[in-house]
Amino acid sequence: MKQSIAIIGAGIAGLSCAATLRDAGHHVVVFDKSRGLGGRLCTRRGEGWQADHGAQYFTALHPLFQQQVEHWQSKGCVDVWQTNPVVLGSNHVPAHDAPIRYVGVPGMSAPVKALADGLEVRTSHTIQGLIHTADGWQLSSVEHGLLSGIYSQIVVALPSPQAASLLKQASPFLSTLATAHSMLPCWTVIAQLEEPAQIEFEAAFVNSGPLRWLARNNSKPGRSGQECWVLQANVHWSTEHLEDDASSVTQDLLMAFEQLGGPHVVSSSAHRWRYADCEAGDTGSVWDVALGIGLCGDWLHGGKVEGAWLSGYHLAKQILEREQG
Repeated sequence: MKQSIAIIGAGIAGLSCAATLRDAGHHVVVFDKSRGLGGRLCTRRGEGWQADHGAQYFTALHPLFQQQVEHWQSKGCVDVWQTNPVVLGSNHVPAHDAPIRYVGVPGMSAPVKALADGLEVRTSHTIQGLIHTADGWQLSSVEHGLLSGIYSQIVVALPSPQAASLLKQASPFLSTLATAHSMLPCWTVIAQLEEPAQIEFEAAFVNSGPLRWLARNNSKPGRSGQECWVLQANVHWSTEHLEDDASSVTQDLLMAFEQLGGPHVVSSSAHRWRYADCEAGDTGSVWDVALGIGLCGDWLHGGKVEGAWLSGYHLAKQILEREQG
């Protein structure tokens, strides 16, 4: 029986779930508070420049996600970032096996847009209420009030604190479950340069000071325009300075960049991610068959882009298996 399913959150978890359910024949509507898609898979653009200010790259270890990445590569919306980041600020260089790092092309949201192709997506809809009626679920949003449409099932694909808040009335149990998963912040600064930086590396993990990561954005495939560097603070520093104003954060992170050999910056901008990373669980996803409400997100499936995609796929399969029986 064809179901009408509302999915709240147009990040990779929500869209992975939505695409899988759509392919199985269900009517799916995706809602998101932002004007665009992808959540942390995003690119900021200005006059003559662009920079990925959220997720920097992703890896693919699980066979299912590897298949998905290969599909994206065949469509030209994902490519390999040929880089080997150095480690700065410590005599201890962590051993790792140099995983293949993938990026969206021409920006990080490209694979998300590919997932959303053919889906009904309603942006600028901040869902604030889930109303259970005799016929199913109805939604209300900050921008549009009570929305038309009744849905047999609801998927909440939001960061855990937002999921907990939204589900407080509709499902105290799921709300409490989401509350138990903490998410971690990150301050990001985009630095635009007049000329290419004379730095010997394209990307680096940083083990001292406020920074954790820095990357020459235009070293990624498909990028063009003025040289930009993305500077991301570590979790500890971001937490301590979470409520600082953007100008002081920018000043601090640019100073740290210069101390690591970075050149003078022409212009810059900052972005605060309250929910950049997570203390991830391994549940996969959660499906309350009695209520018809599901939860998915990176925080339920090991974190990162791969975990988000797998969580959405995992939830869709749970829903479909329950229907079959």
